[in-house]
Amino acid sequence: MTAVAPRTTNEVLARHLDGSLAAIGGLRDKLPMVVAWAELLHRRLAGGHRLLVAGNGGSAALAQHLTSELVGRFDGERRPFSALCLSAETSSLTAIGNDYGFADTFARQVQAHGRPGDVLLTLSTSGRSANLVHAAAEAQRLDLVVWAMTGELPNPLGARADDVLEVAASSAAAVQEAQQVLVHLLCRAFDLACRAEVSA
Repeated sequence: MTAVAPRTTNEVLARHLDGSLAAIGGLRDKLPMVVAWAELLHRRLAGGHRLLVAGNGGSAALAQHLTSELVGRFDGERRPFSALCLSAETSSLTAIGNDYGFADTFARQVQAHGRPGDVLLTLSTSGRSANLVHAAAEAQRLDLVVWAMTGELPNPLGARADDVLEVAASSAAAVQEAQQVLVHLLCRAFDLACRAEVSA
């Protein structure tokens, strides 16, 4: 019996890259939804509402990246908008997790900060994180708009959201890499909506 030679590091990395490029290429079909999200988000934030964003692990970093772009700026000068990353509230996360359990780490923050008309965006590669599902349920109860960026549907988080940007990919890493691009696309479309308002 002939032994099968192990794949080289280059082959493994090339396969990873191919999966990421395929996932990112699939976002072209999602552009109308990205534009719709950006325009609604602009109307809500310009009207005094707030964006709440949450994710776990790498998705927490993406959540914080998104809110920093809205409070700061993405690609041009504009006024700041109210956006809060629930994943970055370390004292709240640890206190809530300790006192109520990890599944309530985001839901309790939504209860504290969310107001009717605000937007909650959750980011997850699997769509199965209990703390995000609980947060989405709490946001719906409080009459927030609930969005999710997830991996392949169906999943529990997608079922709880009003709208879902699904990334079909060969791995969780590829989903997350495509979601990074989605975050930038959303920021760019949001900035375009801001400019359209100024020029109107």
